[in-house]
Amino acid sequence: MRMTSKIRFISLLTSCLLLLYPLAVQAEEQEKPNRPQSPGDHAQAAALLDVASGRVLYEHHGNEELPIASLTKIMTAIVAIEHGRLSDKVKVGRAAFGKEGSSIYLHLGEEMTLENMLFGLMLRSGNDAATAIAEHVGGSEEGFVRLMNEKAALLGLNHSQFQNPHGLDAKNHYSSAVDLAKLTAYAMHNPDFKEIVKTQVKQAPNPNDPWDYKWINKNKMLRFYEGADGVKTGYTKIARRCLVSSATRNGQQLVVVTINDGDDWNDHRRLLDYGFGHFPLVEIIKRGQSLHSGVVAGTSFKYALTSEESGQIGKKLVLQEENELSFGRRGELHIMLDQQLIGKIPVYKRGSLPPVPKRYQQVYSSGSMRPDWFTSFQHALRSLLFSGD
Repeated sequence: MRMTSKIRFISLLTSCLLLLYPLAVQAEEQEKPNRPQSPGDHAQAAALLDVASGRVLYEHHGNEELPIASLTKIMTAIVAIEHGRLSDKVKVGRAAFGKEGSSIYLHLGEEMTLENMLFGLMLRSGNDAATAIAEHVGGSEEGFVRLMNEKAALLGLNHSQFQNPHGLDAKNHYSSAVDLAKLTAYAMHNPDFKEIVKTQVKQAPNPNDPWDYKWINKNKMLRFYEGADGVKTGYTKIARRCLVSSATRNGQQLVVVTINDGDDWNDHRRLLDYGFGHFPLVEIIKRGQSLHSGVVAGTSFKYALTSEESGQIGKKLVLQEENELSFGRRGELHIMLDQQLIGKIPVYKRGSLPPVPKRYQQVYSSGSMRPDWFTSFQHALRSLLFSGD
């Protein structure tokens, strides 16, 4: 294919995708006088985020780049799930066998499904599992780390860089509380990841002994906080105590991240209570809702708002001329909070609302995260641009 043909194809593909799946945007969060009193924390850095809208509800040194210990494995798990097959058999090589730090005590040459490896990775923080997964999915640990950093770039995690899949202290291996909250919100949209991190006890076949592996999740929040459904603990001598937790109540899911926090369990309880108590998830627009000028909303839009903020929502309809390539799309509805843009949704001529793929509708109908189709499109675009003629 000649480059000019590629460019024409890319242009057409881009136009079609943008017509069907425009992205929500998120405004910069600022401290405002009408915000609830800050809950505080004991961490070096912390963040609280609403999963559906992607709104950061609280942060303390949220963009500081810090060592993150085994919180690294959140990225390891989602990259492995997206690039591997859960039914694949992963073989334990020499680099994985006897890996220092926390372990699920795999034997050299042992084979285990990728799915069970991921349970060992996330419930017991197995560094041996992390290395085996990386070598299997990425071809080598270095190849897998490349995938991790590519994913960070695609998700806009500008304060994150990975050097290994397990989180043992390494130079230039870091993330931030806000980046980890965004990453976790993205990962929690994946049903396989979500199922793994909420599991309290997992048994898996053990080919070396007459008994099964039995892994009890290290995350105490699953047992001590109502609605808790994840995510990961971490510790090294340099990073100190690190924790990412999530919980769901009344259809709303929140994520809390603390880095270097000696009182993390109590801080997470307090931060989750603060989020659920002051920032309920509000549906502002429903998909198919009639608007002015004979158009309807193309997607639903939800946002975490205080009671005071609910009265500060504004909407602006931006219409465009219809043409043969618009497929019924007539423009966008801009949604603002206190005159600050927090989201955009497409609008369509009544009767022309296109179907929404099930996964997009369920997962990304109101959030500001980039959906799966966007990542797939970027990979397709890269292949087209850099493949040989």
